[in-house]
Amino acid sequence: MFNLFKSLFGGKGESFRPLNDYSDLIVDMHSHLIPGIDDGAKTMDDSIAMLRQFEALGYKKVITTPHIVTGGYDNTPEIITKGRDKVRKAIAANGVNLQFDAAAEYYADESMLPKIEKSDILTIGNNYVLIEFSFLAKTRVLSEVMYKLQAAGYKIILAHPERYPYMYGSDLEEYKSLCDKNVFLQLNILSLQGKYGAGAKAFAEKMIDANLISFLATDLHNIRQMEMVKEGLNIKHLNKLIDSGKLLNKTLL
Repeated sequence: MFNLFKSLFGGKGESFRPLNDYSDLIVDMHSHLIPGIDDGAKTMDDSIAMLRQFEALGYKKVITTPHIVTGGYDNTPEIITKGRDKVRKAIAANGVNLQFDAAAEYYADESMLPKIEKSDILTIGNNYVLIEFSFLAKTRVLSEVMYKLQAAGYKIILAHPERYPYMYGSDLEEYKSLCDKNVFLQLNILSLQGKYGAGAKAFAEKMIDANLISFLATDLHNIRQMEMVKEGLNIKHLNKLIDSGKLLNKTLL
């Protein structure tokens, strides 16, 4: 029976025990749960349904991160904090036992520069800022944005580094360089199941093997994706990442 278990869940003689839940993470720090302000939850019922699932999976806190994209999702700190407060009221009314907070997922382009200068930035935990790049090509002002964020005292978390195809040929050197410059990398759970394509899956595994990942998150947009999050408990590389002791999610509680 043990050998059968190894053949099902292990590789090259390595045993593997699927996880029961995500309680070791404690905190999810990338999702889209405030209804109606980006491409995530549409209604408050959607938000509560997803938050119930977070609770069932062992999370103690969820920090949701609506998009801020000029000309796309023109959210402001005021819009996001008002939405956060509405979700908190709904959580209390529906008996969901979770801490709930909100920051943002910033699109790193020219429009972010004045926000940095005005300190008009929503942060996660101890002054972390979650940013994302263009999926098509490197943003021209990216280096300037990152330099100014760090000069202003912010700590950068790069969202889903495994999803930028133009980085695949770098053999991890660019990401290693970012980590050396105190940029933290956040992997999406669903990438390990191929939701974003085989390239993202392979690159995610490669970064895990190289110990480059500091945060693991759902990047949850809808309740259907939660089923894939549950299936992630059976993935060896996810187990390896959570067992690595490198993840910083719990420091955000």
